[in-house]
Amino acid sequence: MSTSGGRRTALPGLLPPDTTADVGAAGARVAVLPVGSFEQHGAYLPLVTDTVVACVIAREVAAAHPVLHLPPLTVSCSHEHADWPGTVSISATTLHAIVRDIAGSLHRSGIKSLILVNGHGGNYVLRNVVQESAGGGTRMALFPGPADWDTARTEAGVLTPSHSDMHAGELETSILLHAHPELVRAGYETSDFLADDRKHLLTLGMSAYTESGVIGRPSEASAEKGKKLLASLVDSFGEYLALLDPTAQEAP
Repeated sequence: MSTSGGRRTALPGLLPPDTTADVGAAGARVAVLPVGSFEQHGAYLPLVTDTVVACVIAREVAAAHPVLHLPPLTVSCSHEHADWPGTVSISATTLHAIVRDIAGSLHRSGIKSLILVNGHGGNYVLRNVVQESAGGGTRMALFPGPADWDTARTEAGVLTPSHSDMHAGELETSILLHAHPELVRAGYETSDFLADDRKHLLTLGMSAYTESGVIGRPSEASAEKGKKLLASLVDSFGEYLALLDPTAQEAP
């Protein structure tokens, strides 16, 4: 980590370091695309939190399974967070088109399957992209699914229910505390805020339900929970890979 003018700069190891020769030798038939966001996560987590989470999951998956690890999409659909400084969004139509373009490029290069590793719950359109892929061309899957997160939460001992732990809470803070603790600032220990009744979130945005931007219990986060969350997700990923490439073998 380095600092400049009070700003922190630290995101080591999140981008794949492979050369074209590496990719050719590996011969992966399934690609993994992290999809994050650039949106507020309270005062103690960075705007790139969802991107970091997606990249860390993809990095761990690529270390355990034979996949092509792609660099992340770092701006997505964060319109509900627009009332906080720094949040940037693209339209769902644009995100849809970008993913389809990437899938088409992969298909032309011989990779027929793509798994989207989504780090932001607001990227609803990714479900439609995957749904449409069943019609032909590049087959896709969306990971982690709700059941994968539920299993990971249980195995990691996460205490806050998934509905309550919506944003910048126990789960996200735990993953960063484990994988990139240099990105977590002081204050998460005292920033718990619950807002389980969010019936009109899509219409009103997050600011109608939280002043801090936090909905969850980050005080319950720990690096150990983050480590167990990731280990569980790596295990769950095997099922998705087997669906798209039944001949795939785990990486040595």
